[in-house]
Amino acid sequence: MSVAPEIRIMTDSQELAYEAAELFVWLGEQTMAASGRFRVALSGGTTPKGLYAALAGPDFSTKLAWPRVDFYFSDERCVPPDHPDSNFGMANETLFRPLKIQPEQVFRMPGEENRLERAALQYEELVRKEFQATAPAWPSFDLVLLGLGEDGHTASLFPGTKALDEREKLVVATTAPQGVKHRLTLTVPTINHARAIVFLVSGNSKATAVRWVLEAPDQDDRRAPARLIRPETGRLIWLLDWTAASELTIARQGIVSHEE
Repeated sequence: MSVAPEIRIMTDSQELAYEAAELFVWLGEQTMAASGRFRVALSGGTTPKGLYAALAGPDFSTKLAWPRVDFYFSDERCVPPDHPDSNFGMANETLFRPLKIQPEQVFRMPGEENRLERAALQYEELVRKEFQATAPAWPSFDLVLLGLGEDGHTASLFPGTKALDEREKLVVATTAPQGVKHRLTLTVPTINHARAIVFLVSGNSKATAVRWVLEAPDQDDRRAPARLIRPETGRLIWLLDWTAASELTIARQGIVSHEE
């Protein structure tokens, strides 16, 4: 049985970014105290970009032992790393460079590789090596950050695609219905084995998708892939601004408090 999601609603995207940064730092501190390193899979998109800017800003840049954080990616567009659409490129500009993250701490997906299946296998082999998780064992990221599309997709897990059915591979190549077509993405079970999964969602345009995922019992999971993100043991946290949460019927007392 999967865990129930924890839902926190903030007034606007700025407060959401600050709350997400506090949670990131808190999870990092707890994980480092237990295991020495904090291994995170980053997401692309506008809302995560706000988080990265907050982490690199004056309120948070000195709060975590950054040399003990390892950065991976939940998905990537198949473009060169310096391309404007690259998730790595965005994280590099807003997070890695400002915090002086060393190259050996960053494990990016090889989006520029022409042979996409090879690229997916290459990233899977890298993750298994770093986590010392030989198949059929699953690696457990300490934190996976995710966004949500208006169509209910998350990472690059799009409605109706074969990637949703994958239950053995850690990483697959897939296609998007719009934007950069070719993608690499972590699979559903890879994400679900994380110790903490955090969705970051802002904006009124996401409100219907948020309701589909969190409150529509008859919704087809393949039509709203974020519904497939249901960890059995890890924490599942949704950080929403009020506009993204505007179609939910849950009461505000559903917001959980900081665990500090």
